[in-house]
Amino acid sequence: MFKFIEMLKVAFNSLSANKLRSSLTILGIVVGIFSIIAISTVIAMLQTSIEEGVSALNQNTFQIQKWPAIRTGGAEERAKIRNRKDITVDEYYAFKDKMNGGSAVGAEQWNFGKRLKFGSTETNPNVSVSGCTPEAFINNEWIIGQGRDFNQNDVSSASRVIVLGSDVSERLFDFLDPIGQEIWMDGKKLRVIGVLEERGDVFGQSQDNFALIPLNTFQSFYGKRSRSVNITVRVPENGSYDDMLERAVGHMRTVRKVPAGEENDFDIRTNQAMLDRINEMTANVRIGALVIAAIALLAAGIGIMNIMLVSVTERTKEIGIRKAIGANKSNIMVQFLSEAVVLCLVGGAIGIVMGVAVGIAAGSMLNAIATIPMDWVGIGVGLCVMIGITFGTYPALKAANLDPIEALRYE
Repeated sequence: MFKFIEMLKVAFNSLSANKLRSSLTILGIVVGIFSIIAISTVIAMLQTSIEEGVSALNQNTFQIQKWPAIRTGGAEERAKIRNRKDITVDEYYAFKDKMNGGSAVGAEQWNFGKRLKFGSTETNPNVSVSGCTPEAFINNEWIIGQGRDFNQNDVSSASRVIVLGSDVSERLFDFLDPIGQEIWMDGKKLRVIGVLEERGDVFGQSQDNFALIPLNTFQSFYGKRSRSVNITVRVPENGSYDDMLERAVGHMRTVRKVPAGEENDFDIRTNQAMLDRINEMTANVRIGALVIAAIALLAAGIGIMNIMLVSVTERTKEIGIRKAIGANKSNIMVQFLSEAVVLCLVGGAIGIVMGVAVGIAAGSMLNAIATIPMDWVGIGVGLCVMIGITFGTYPALKAANLDPIEALRYE
């Protein structure tokens, strides 16, 4: 341990004696590591924010819907999806009857761009309104903060009641208790029976700017076929997620009368499927960053090898003296390898700090949640050590194999 510490001191002293040369040498390492860490930080922040958004569904819940959660593909693919039949309320009830093993099977219909009014106060015309069944509260983890949610009687009787997201409640009522108050939407009067707990923002977009009314009430306002129905299914605690998903697909194909051999005319949204799709989309960006980083690190490694060869030549007499007083080949080799690794680690540390700082700044501009990709920080440190050892080995071997007598004669 003492010898190792001494060798590190010698390495730092040697590098500090040639500050300009050392600085230029580590520049390539800085650029390479910076590229990896900056891109990885932005991607990690985006993924964390997206995970917050997609996990709106309960972890044991999946959703059946007309539209895919993430729309990709060309015009032909989009046209095929657009021509799918809407999922109807009757199909929901038929599906629910078949899925008697599901602990909660809910339905939602959404309408967007609504304005809600209370007295002279009104929201912006950007409130999303859902007509849903009581199961939707469980499946989407909508938690009541005040009052109550609606029940099956409210749905059956098309009660004119409404549950508000926290943003809508604050906008309309400020410090006034909203429970029992009457508000207006599209010329219809509704009584507030509950307010949801705050869920926060994702990418700067509020998750609380919406309101919920009973499904039959929604249909009495906008018609049964105003929007395709989204069906959510929560798997029982003792049930198998995959088995329940397979059953649901089979029952939905039966309800929708999809012929055998044809593809589904509906999509299944799961949290994991969305995350896998997002990872596919970000993979190319990460690969591009790795290519840029690899080129920069290769150039930096060659630069380190050249600098270490120059250092060996300049310090030939020093090597001869050290050998003359007892240093063996392994001592000399470890000394020069230590210098190469220290060069790389210093450059890597600067690159990591700069990459994280720039990545967080860039991610914050996209309103993403700040995250440090610790796995890629570890990879960056490992790359620095590997480059130092790989490109420092040849100069270290050359130094270790110098003849001490010839080295002492060197001028």
